Amino acid sequence: MFSREANSFMKSKPHIAVVGAGAFGSWTALHLLERGARVTLLDAWGPGNSRAASGGETRIMRGTYGPDQPYTRVAARALKLWQKYEQRWKKQFLHRSGVLWMVSSRDDAFERGSLAMLRQAQIKFQELSPPEMRKRWPQINFAGVHWGIYEPECGYLDARASCQAVVEAFIAEGGKYRQLAVALEGLERGGLASLTLSDGSRLRADHYVFACGPWLGQLFPETLGGLIRPTKQDVFFFGTPAGDSRFTDAHVPVWGDHGNRFFYGIPGSDRRGFKVADDTRGPVFDPTSGERVVSRAALKRVREYLAFRFPAMKDAPLIETRVCQYEQSPDSHFIVDRHPRMNNLWLLGGGSGHGFKHGPALGEIMADLILQGGEPDAVWRRSRFSKRRKS
Repeated sequence: MFSREANSFMKSKPHIAVVGAGAFGSWTALHLLERGARVTLLDAWGPGNSRAASGGETRIMRGTYGPDQPYTRVAARALKLWQKYEQRWKKQFLHRSGVLWMVSSRDDAFERGSLAMLRQAQIKFQELSPPEMRKRWPQINFAGVHWGIYEPECGYLDARASCQAVVEAFIAEGGKYRQLAVALEGLERGGLASLTLSDGSRLRADHYVFACGPWLGQLFPETLGGLIRPTKQDVFFFGTPAGDSRFTDAHVPVWGDHGNRFFYGIPGSDRRGFKVADDTRGPVFDPTSGERVVSRAALKRVREYLAFRFPAMKDAPLIETRVCQYEQSPDSHFIVDRHPRMNNLWLLGGGSGHGFKHGPALGEIMADLILQGGEPDAVWRRSRFSKRRKS
């Protein structure tokens, strides 16, 4: 009697297939599972793999996002969820080294507009003058910096490790994970009944979520082909002076420098060096077959910047490089919407270089949308692009 009732209960649960085990997909799968759904999570190469937008060692956690946007609020929720799951799993992923946003541009409307949003979201911050910043971080040259925003409770996240931990927790709680790819053929023919997988099997579900990062445009060329643009982003790690702790996360925050270009960096963590990158969008890149070799021009540009802003690092040796990619949308906003012809298929992507931190909160939002039949934030709807083309 009990087994029949249990079997009936299991059959009544919606079965949801989530494709992509990165920050968006894995957290969506976990939240769906925790809300009672049956969930199958798929990934071609595994969580945190080197091809993925969620791969790499670290990602930034910040709340400064300018005026009139949903991201500061979502970041505030994500901060709480990162802490919740860290305590539950007894692991640390968020390193609260602080984040310093340096305003080097003459136009500071973005930063001024961020302050009200930070207050509303109750993310702690401080406005700092150049003398205040020089006193706190003498290892930084603040020439040309007009003022700054410092978020003491933000910092950086362990990217690869946290993706793997989410999937491990998902499996431990009863979710099904399969390391298989989804065939491209037939996804946009309408009325998706099942997925064809790379081992020849088929997977049938009630709902489908595609959170495939830079591959979304390849999977859905008619719907997203022109809206998801993978770009090559070079990242550099420099060796700090021997025995010098000034450039570790104990003594310098994560930083962003908003000037003519936008440079950012993460202080030495896990002894991997001082991370520096130029946020300028790079060339189009194939995430599957592209070779991950950094460009000499990008290295030259970053070295010149490093010598200027961090003088003691002028002759620092390059000890490691990485090539990741942004899954860039035309306006840098996420894409969170149903497929225009399939009500049971959700498209989740467009992280545009800033999505990782939001993973826990965005997964929570997605679980509610799917299980409660809600509508996504208007700024994330795919339809915003068709309206733009008509105007």
